[in-house]
Amino acid sequence: MSLIGILGAGTWGTALARMLVNSNHDVTVWSALPQEIDELSEKRIHPKLPGVVLPDSLKFTKDISQACVGKEMIIFAVPSPFIRSTAKSACGFLSNGQIIVSVAKGVEKDTLFTMTEVIRDELNKCNCQAEVSLAALSGPTHAEEVAIDLPSTIVSACEDMETAERVQDVFMNTFMRVYTNPDIKGVELCGAMKNIIALASGIIVGLGYGDNIKAALITRGMAEITRLGIAMGCLPQTFYGLAGIGDLIVTATSVHSRNNKCGQYIGQGIPTDEAVKKVGMVVEGINAIPAAMKLKNEYKVEMPIIDAVNEVVNQGISPKDVITQLMIRDKKNEVKGFLEF
Repeated sequence: MSLIGILGAGTWGTALARMLVNSNHDVTVWSALPQEIDELSEKRIHPKLPGVVLPDSLKFTKDISQACVGKEMIIFAVPSPFIRSTAKSACGFLSNGQIIVSVAKGVEKDTLFTMTEVIRDELNKCNCQAEVSLAALSGPTHAEEVAIDLPSTIVSACEDMETAERVQDVFMNTFMRVYTNPDIKGVELCGAMKNIIALASGIIVGLGYGDNIKAALITRGMAEITRLGIAMGCLPQTFYGLAGIGDLIVTATSVHSRNNKCGQYIGQGIPTDEAVKKVGMVVEGINAIPAAMKLKNEYKVEMPIIDAVNEVVNQGISPKDVITQLMIRDKKNEVKGFLEF
């Protein structure tokens, strides 16, 4: 049994908390929203996970210190815009030897840091004296399925394999298979960028287009993400794995995908702000676009699909017009063009 703290009581943090408790771990969940903790403690049901009853042994707290002090592993499960502030709040309660696991997916738009890099940077700024290890957990894992014990797979990423394997041991069970990967930057990059491609996939559905173009978009979208990752020094294998193509497929096609759903609303002509409100949860693909645009320019990588999503979401250009422009781009050789421009 491990002592685990989870920072964030959204659907993903809650689904993981339930899974870990049922694997005989001692789990405490914290949220910055007191009302959220009160409701979860009293009702033992998350409003976005209807029908999923949370175990009585799962603990909830409004005090972040109770989710950090004495814990072997602390999971950051807040949306990407709140990772830095959460790290700042947790800083004073960390101790040597703890493993911090980020399950958030994003890239900070100002620094272009991945989520574990944001945590490390904030702990350094706070002059944190604790020596902690940082890992990322990412893959094709919708909370709605993990919360009802449907078979899933995920990747534990850390340059230190001992840490990655420790996370693997804690999270692996009969319905969650965990792989390890030393390429933490590649794994985190995939987790952020695939959300933008999923937005594009949803836009296509909202426009009433078919499966042919959706399959093409997923394939070429992965080519764009891979080009960027290799330019940033990541391992090519990461992008062909669960955190790469695996997570992209599920996010671009699943009924559970917030990004896909938001894209569908946009494709139907609903303004982006209203589309996000209709989804009712954080749409990480929207948050990832500014960082993606900066990264493609910094590393001089061609990413036409992500350019197109930016034009639709942030510049108000018609999705139909943008897709037409994608279709009539200069002719390309697929084999040569997959990793090159």
